[in-house]
Amino acid sequence: MLIGLKDALDYAEDHQCAIAAVNTPIFESLVATIRAAEQLNVPVILAHAQSHEKINRITDIGPAMVSLAERASVPCVVHIDHGEDLHYIRTGLELGFTSVMLDGSRMPFERNVETTAEAVQIADGYGAGVEGELGVMTGNENGDPDQGVADEALYTDPAVAKQFVERTGVTCLAASFGTVHGLYHREPKLNFDLVRSLRREAGVPIVMHGGSGLSNEEYRRCIAEGVRKINYYTYSVKAGLDGARRLLDQHSDVFVYPDVASAATEAIASNVKAFMTCIYDADQAVA
Repeated sequence: MLIGLKDALDYAEDHQCAIAAVNTPIFESLVATIRAAEQLNVPVILAHAQSHEKINRITDIGPAMVSLAERASVPCVVHIDHGEDLHYIRTGLELGFTSVMLDGSRMPFERNVETTAEAVQIADGYGAGVEGELGVMTGNENGDPDQGVADEALYTDPAVAKQFVERTGVTCLAASFGTVHGLYHREPKLNFDLVRSLRREAGVPIVMHGGSGLSNEEYRRCIAEGVRKINYYTYSVKAGLDGARRLLDQHSDVFVYPDVASAATEAIASNVKAFMTCIYDADQAVA
């Protein structure tokens, strides 16, 4: 069932949870993520980052994402993650995506406001929601192993976040408060007070990027302070690689790729399901 971003965020607010936004640049991740959501009977956001074009082009994987979302038994948002330009945003919307993110976080503030506001105007014509970003997180959507440390100097200022939301009209706001994209090199130190201030001042749901690798308690604390969407990727595909390796280690007679793909899909589904179990229902958190 295909739904919009606001519908998913309304669900999260009503249930005091966060929606899993899982990057699915490969078909194994796409199938696994929908499978996990259906097993738990929860909505999900299927995402494709512009930086993943080198893995699969949005024009190739995007139609599959939309089609499988429409056929799924649970509500699915199909989302552009870290869209870097308005042309890419339009491409996703034309393919049937119901949500977009314009990442202007590394732009000067006024240019970020201007470009994000234009993305909101474009998306409105398709009935789609828009996620903006303010503040900068280190690392990247491909899990750069050399950038796994947060920089407090780049955290989001709540007062500036308020201005940004008022001037752009975004549906939700991605903010920097201690997470990083990719793998963590040291224990993360999230600023929960900052999350609370951002939610209060911005007046819209807060989005956590770099959601892989955190503890259940960290997820729950962030949700309690106003996070309603959590992006997840690196540790899911790492689980897929680990699953493929186990298969090959245990079965030396494997000689065709579909067996490897199946093992990876199963491992990704298990990993994503554990993540979802925590952020949708803290009482059933998986250790």
